[in-house]
Amino acid sequence: AGIGKRVALDLARRNARTILACRSRERGQAAVEEIRAATGNPAVLLRLLDTGSLASVRAFAQAVLREEKRLDVLVNNAGLTGLPFAITPEGLEQTFATNYLGPFLLTNLLLG
Repeated sequence: AGIGKRVALDLARRNARTILACRSRERGQAAVEEIRAATGNPAVLLRLLDTGSLASVRAFAQAVLREEKRLDVLVNNAGLTGLPFAITPEGLEQTFATNYLGPFLLTNLLLG
């Protein structure tokens, strides 16, 4: 939803192979179908990613590096605010992990 979906829509309109990295399979698939219908671009894909989980970030990055020939643009758009204090299973504060650590790790894993 929001800015990320608009960016994905614009990239798909430019005929780019576009990967939506979403936490929710249901919401992500709905966005993929909407973007495909609006653009006629069948190369809009869903991959699951929770930037609040470093294990999820590592798995996502490994899959992208294995499946994709190249990556031209990375848009880090995930973010949380206003949630009660919580600790991730990895022992990190949830908002900090989701908004900063996950995107930082993802970017660094995909640079190579």
